[in-house]
Amino acid sequence: MSTIKSIILQELSRIEQEEQVRILYACESGSRAWGFPSQDSDYDVRLIYIRPVEWYLSIFDKRDVIERPISDMLDINGWDLRKALNLFRKSNPPLLEWLQSPIRYEEKYTVAEQIRRISPLTFSPKSCMYHYLNMAKGNYRDYLQGEHVKIKKYFYVLRPVLACEWIEQYGSMPPMEFDVLVDRLIPEDSELKRVVQNLLVRKKAGEELDYEPRLHPINDYLEERMASLEQTAGSMKAAESSLDDRLDSLFRSALEEVWG
Repeated sequence: MSTIKSIILQELSRIEQEEQVRILYACESGSRAWGFPSQDSDYDVRLIYIRPVEWYLSIFDKRDVIERPISDMLDINGWDLRKALNLFRKSNPPLLEWLQSPIRYEEKYTVAEQIRRISPLTFSPKSCMYHYLNMAKGNYRDYLQGEHVKIKKYFYVLRPVLACEWIEQYGSMPPMEFDVLVDRLIPEDSELKRVVQNLLVRKKAGEELDYEPRLHPINDYLEERMASLEQTAGSMKAAESSLDDRLDSLFRSALEEVWG
């Protein structure tokens, strides 16, 4: 990890020089952050950056993302702070996940922590539940139908379903780590937990999890929970809080902190 981290930090430094930006925050966002990487999993680096003041003082719309696929193993992309804050005020789940990633590569300034502190005020259980539910249903439909299924895709349905369960039970943003979700939400000594944990051991060991007979305990659980969670999401109220002035102030303070 130390070698790949040094490579990632070199690439982040190169992006700052080539794009004339300052990176406020950079983290891991994919299966490595979720806790179930394969041996050949990519490093999915996501970042939030800020440009000089003059860049924002323009009548023209400009590109507010940076995308740098570096190699087969390294994928770096991210959002301008203004874009990130606009998505944050809408309770954007990917951004909220980035902010609580267990693998952080860079956090030089106070901006990310400021956003983290107010994230409970913008968190929308309804929109986040629909985000995870749609992800689960799409992956279930595409990969887990039939008697033989692409077995590693169970993780990409289980995790969003468990994230919905977390929102339903705790009313807060679910943790990224798959292990935490499994431990807290699947009953001990259940057949479901045994099957899920066995699958997780196999994936972490680097087994090639391709097409295999479907795992009925997991399918049964997923089908029942997705139907129930659909009803739960539909009955939730949309979030109403507005932090527009506060986010404007945060953006201006970030410009001051970074560029003086």
